[in-house]
Amino acid sequence: MNLSQLEMFRAVAQTGSISAAAQLVHRVPSNLTTRIKQLEAELGVALFIRENQRLRLSPAGRNFLTYNNRILDLVDEARISVAGTEPQGIFALGALESTAAVRIPALLARYHQQFSKVELALSTGPSGELLDKLLEGELEATFVDGPVLHPVLDGVPVYKEEMVIVAPLHHAPVTRGQDVNGEILYAFRSNCSYRRHFESWFADDGAAPGKIYEMESYHGMLACVIAGGGLALMPRSMLESMPGSTTVSIWPLADNYRFLTTWLIWRRGVLTRNLTEFAALASQLTVNLPPPAI
Repeated sequence: MNLSQLEMFRAVAQTGSISAAAQLVHRVPSNLTTRIKQLEAELGVALFIRENQRLRLSPAGRNFLTYNNRILDLVDEARISVAGTEPQGIFALGALESTAAVRIPALLARYHQQFSKVELALSTGPSGELLDKLLEGELEATFVDGPVLHPVLDGVPVYKEEMVIVAPLHHAPVTRGQDVNGEILYAFRSNCSYRRHFESWFADDGAAPGKIYEMESYHGMLACVIAGGGLALMPRSMLESMPGSTTVSIWPLADNYRFLTTWLIWRRGVLTRNLTEFAALASQLTVNLPPPAI
């Protein structure tokens, strides 16, 4: 059973005639006769009642026509989704947790208002995990800490994040890695670019963190810091969005570590209509960034 057989079956069901259906699907009548008989043999039932030169659907044929039309309609919908001019269908997007929580809600709302036929599927996680999903085809695009230098990826910078060290309220000033040498850190998994950034900040000053406790959320990190258990690194925008942000001390990093840029990236040469419109909206909302340089 294949799509051409299903299209032929629908044409015969609509016209009640092999010759008329052949004209409709641009095939010779003998080809339609053979393909319909093959379909009936495969299903093990007669789909038509043959009367003189006319064909009427049998009870089994009427039942099958319902499923036949649903299949062909879904195929048409899929074709429009990937090749049409109007964004629609599923748009699988990834984002860092902080980006999803603070930066893109307004962007997602605006995108939905303009393209209501698009079904957004948002996944969050650390940069490394999101990049793997993008490369494996699970995501169409993702927000990650960038730039990302990879031969099959393209992207644009969209947000500039100020990274700050979060410490217990009465912690001594933190101006360099040596000030907190050996202290406990709360961070995401090792494939998180922010965690690697924090570890590099320590290493550049000849220091090293103590034990690193892996957490699943910024809220968990902040709760542990408030309890006096260690340090965390996070975007200032994320910190200020959470309850409890006034009960900790906040220390900016040195200028060469202070700012990171979030990029929207996708596979090179795979700009779907959904992604094209989304990237255009994201560029309009870009804040505190120079023009993209790709």
